[in-house]
Amino acid sequence: MRKNFGGGGKSMSKLMKQAQKMQADMAKAQEELGNKTIEVVVGGGAIKAVVNGHKQLQELVIQPDVVDPEDVEMLQDMLIAAVNEALEKAEKMAQDTMGKITGGLPGIF
Repeated sequence: MRKNFGGGGKSMSKLMKQAQKMQADMAKAQEELGNKTIEVVVGGGAIKAVVNGHKQLQELVIQPDVVDPEDVEMLQDMLIAAVNEALEKAEKMAQDTMGKITGGLPGIF
């Protein structure tokens, strides 16, 4: 014996279409994130790090005058600071972009 639950088929179809649209929008946003970049400069212009929206380091520029064999630790610290800040900004950009699509639903992205 089958029970009729009041036209659930139509609402399920609508829900599936919405889910498919969200999935397509998310795929498009992911592709667009790969084309966007974040640039961070530290040390008064000594180091520049550029990452894309996929959180991949694209460029790292070191001004020659900051390369001091007597103070390699300072150079390492600036490199770490530049890359970490760029990655944090790229993460926020990705969350903001995807949040617009998912409406902030937890666990979607």
